[in-house]
Amino acid sequence: MTILFISIAIMIIAGCLLLGKRKNSIDKSSNTVIDYAKILNREVLFYQNLDTVGKSRFMRLVIAFLEEIRIEGVGTEITDLDRMLIASSAVIPIFGFPDWKYKNLSNIVLYPDTFNTDFQFEGESRNILGMVGSGFMNGQMLLSRLALLRGFSSTSGKENTAIHEFVHLLDKSDGATDGIPENLLPHQYATPWLKMMHKEMNAIEAGHSDINPYAITSEAEFLAVASEYFFEKPKKFQKMHPELYEMLSRIFAQVPG
Repeated sequence: MTILFISIAIMIIAGCLLLGKRKNSIDKSSNTVIDYAKILNREVLFYQNLDTVGKSRFMRLVIAFLEEIRIEGVGTEITDLDRMLIASSAVIPIFGFPDWKYKNLSNIVLYPDTFNTDFQFEGESRNILGMVGSGFMNGQMLLSRLALLRGFSSTSGKENTAIHEFVHLLDKSDGATDGIPENLLPHQYATPWLKMMHKEMNAIEAGHSDINPYAITSEAEFLAVASEYFFEKPKKFQKMHPELYEMLSRIFAQVPG
């Protein structure tokens, strides 16, 4: 196993050198990259299911993301585990698009727990797990560390808050957070996807779907919630929702399993 990690580390470091200098300085020494790989191999099922070449590419994308996007903690220290899970959440939805950059994101703020609309993580009315900023908060993402860890735990089920928020960013990249990610979905599929969403939203409302009812809040939330399920429990999602699975495979240019 150690030999495998070292081989992956060498491939990653070589790839990272080609990426050039970026905004944040990330330690790309062999030992550090091996430690990163151990975290991913222990905590991220998506990474575990990749072959050696895929793991190397995933790590390069993780490091490139961390060099582009600043992560800061409010009331909590940022650890390598936090960095790896946040970056993994960013990479998983765009793994089929290796040149993708989150141009609408510059900073991620990690809170220790849930927070409220005033961005406070103490007191009452704290029910927000994550959010993508708008207005004066444009370019910012706020996440609960508790929700981040829970999303990658063995008991997470179909939910992953961080992936949810990064899907919102992908949706927003075309200028509208409307559940139709035009930068990822060919135009001819937009109307069929919209009809598919509404059909499933009606099924959820009628109690005939196992997709989280939060998905009926809006088309944007449907895309984010369904994407959590798609990446977290792909085999079950394919079995329960074959048409949705096929469309999300087209949107994300990948077939998780």
